[in-house]
Amino acid sequence: MPSYRASPGFFEVPHAAVFALMTVTVLASGFCFIQAGGAAAPAELLYRYGGMYATAIARHEYWRLVAYGFLHVNFVHLTMNMLCLVLWGGHLERRVGAAYFLIIYLCAMVFGAVIGNGIHSTPYLTVGASGATSGILGALLCLWILGKLDVRFDFFAINIGLNIAFALGNSRIDWGVHLGGFAAGLIACAVLDLIEKANVWLLRCKFPETVKVNLTLLGCVAALWAWSGQAQAIAAAGSGRGPAIVVVIACCAVVKTIDLALSIKKGLAIVVTALAGANAAAVMLSGWALASSCSPPWPTGSVPLDSFLVTFCPNPVLISGLGAIGAAALTLWLCSKEISRGMEDVGFVSASLRAERSRRHGL
Repeated sequence: MPSYRASPGFFEVPHAAVFALMTVTVLASGFCFIQAGGAAAPAELLYRYGGMYATAIARHEYWRLVAYGFLHVNFVHLTMNMLCLVLWGGHLERRVGAAYFLIIYLCAMVFGAVIGNGIHSTPYLTVGASGATSGILGALLCLWILGKLDVRFDFFAINIGLNIAFALGNSRIDWGVHLGGFAAGLIACAVLDLIEKANVWLLRCKFPETVKVNLTLLGCVAALWAWSGQAQAIAAAGSGRGPAIVVVIACCAVVKTIDLALSIKKGLAIVVTALAGANAAAVMLSGWALASSCSPPWPTGSVPLDSFLVTFCPNPVLISGLGAIGAAALTLWLCSKEISRGMEDVGFVSASLRAERSRRHGL
């Protein structure tokens, strides 16, 4: 198992999760710039594609809590946030792994938007990854306080100082999102450290990073399904707690089942194959859910989702099936090393996974 211990240097080379987030953010923001025909996107366009605004939560448009973080006002805004992601993200991902890095990033993005929304007393429109990147810095500060990060204090003094100076020079900075994201990142990191400490008694094995990332993504999909049902229940004056409780119980059961599977011979190969099937099922079920919106007349293609539905709606089963096959194949390809390692296991993999759990306490 790799050891995620940050080097004492000021800069850490980014890893897979950082590059993935950068790619999605640049593509999403770049698409808006192309639509606008320049290096900046107007407010109307940002609102259409997911900008966070004052009554979004009241209208149950929860998808904006994530979408806003991948959009940017202009090229300078995008560049500054991606620079912060590169400078800070490498340290955090190397220390906690890709799965926990993604969890911290998304928590900071979502709760930054929620706290920012609560602070605003007037209409507003917010976009940008500032809350999420501030969460990375908050998580790094948490690790430093816990004595689990090898960087000097001047790392935080310089980075926080430069960001405050930049923010003071820009009157359009949303302080609520920045501070909310920073606090959410710090708290999320502390909670994950407690979870890891509790896992010493609750789980037998230390999960491989690829398994953790896949479970995180599947958990996000399950949460979206539950959240959608909860939004409908809230809108109908219901409690909305049922789907969320079911998802939490199901996630705990899945984690424990995988833990038991990893502890047996060839368990890693079995788990990766099962995850490939789960990914395919998630894509297929999502396709069937989306097919319910394909009632004539179909969209005209005025926005990207409409353009996708124009292609998807005539053949929902075929496209969902092809997507499911692609998801399974991609999983098996990305996890080919884990499958090979699991197939060759005669007890050494399961033993090393158990030893890794016992060796480390917390993050």
